[in-house]
Amino acid sequence: MKNKQDDFAIFQRKIAIRFFSSALLSVAIVIALYFFIWKERFGDWIVSILELVGKMEHEEAFYIYHYNFRGYKEIFFVVAIVAIFLILLLLLFRWLTKYFREINLGIDNLLAEDEKKIRLSPEMLPFEYKLNTVKQKLKEQKEATALAEQRKDELVMYLAHDIRTPLTSVIGYLSLLEEEPNKADQEQAKNIHIALDKAYRLDKMVNEFFEITRYHSKQIKLKKQSVDLYYMLIQLRDEFLPSFSLRNNTVSLDFDENTTIYADPEKIARVFGNILKNAVAYSYPHTKITVSAIQAENHIVITFQNKGKTIPAEKLSSIFDKFYRLDEARISDTGGTGLGLAIAKEIILLHGGTIEAHSENETVTFTVKLPIS
Repeated sequence: MKNKQDDFAIFQRKIAIRFFSSALLSVAIVIALYFFIWKERFGDWIVSILELVGKMEHEEAFYIYHYNFRGYKEIFFVVAIVAIFLILLLLLFRWLTKYFREINLGIDNLLAEDEKKIRLSPEMLPFEYKLNTVKQKLKEQKEATALAEQRKDELVMYLAHDIRTPLTSVIGYLSLLEEEPNKADQEQAKNIHIALDKAYRLDKMVNEFFEITRYHSKQIKLKKQSVDLYYMLIQLRDEFLPSFSLRNNTVSLDFDENTTIYADPEKIARVFGNILKNAVAYSYPHTKITVSAIQAENHIVITFQNKGKTIPAEKLSSIFDKFYRLDEARISDTGGTGLGLAIAKEIILLHGGTIEAHSENETVTFTVKLPIS
């Protein structure tokens, strides 16, 4: 930033130098005219020219000069001074308008949809930098708008697909009940149970979709308080114990038992729960999930680390997107809704924190950073 200010000072200096140079030149010319006209040296030149060109005697030439030039020397003097100032002012304006023309061309280039950089005079480097910055910002905004439009279309497509799957099942089983009302009670009970289960799943998906929309539009208010982080994660570990046991996974809490955070307990538990769900779903069997926390001066960093298949960079960048699933084989009928990590990100952002995912050497790490107060 300092360099840009220095460059702008160079531009100001150049304009100031040009103005002062014009003023000094004007003064110099006026002084020269004074010596040549007022001191009559200019008159000797005119008399000599009249003698030479008009083949006149000295007295006759001096007479013409005296009555036609010297008698009106004040008028000549004023006209000369005004003419000098006007000429120099015109040259100065032409010099300044050159910069306006450059800026005008720069603005035209700014609106052009190309990769060509805007180039201005060296002394206009600050303006060149700003115009190129604006051009880059406009390009990024256009790309972001196109990406948002694409994601909106994908969102509608995913939502339609995910809702259609359980809805089709509900309609199918209800149709069976309607077509065969006299079916055995046991068979009917089975169909009703499946239809109801699909309806519950559909209801959950719709609720999660509206929930993340509310988070994104900042319609949800937090009720922050001091939270015992260690005790909260113990509770979550016990809650997910059946899921861990199925794959023989374990959870290790590797931080001080007295660690606390300032957050909305219900919503932050939702974040950690969604991360643990993801960890148990994609961890290798018989491996450990490690949770650690480090407290700095004004924030606390909580990491969840598990052993699992390395996530490619292109997939890792989309892991917090709505309806995104790492394993495409886990279709909506059997897998999650794809909103868990997206909701987790919105909650963390609402707390003023950040959440990131890293994956290398068959180790997946989720990092949550929260302000202490």
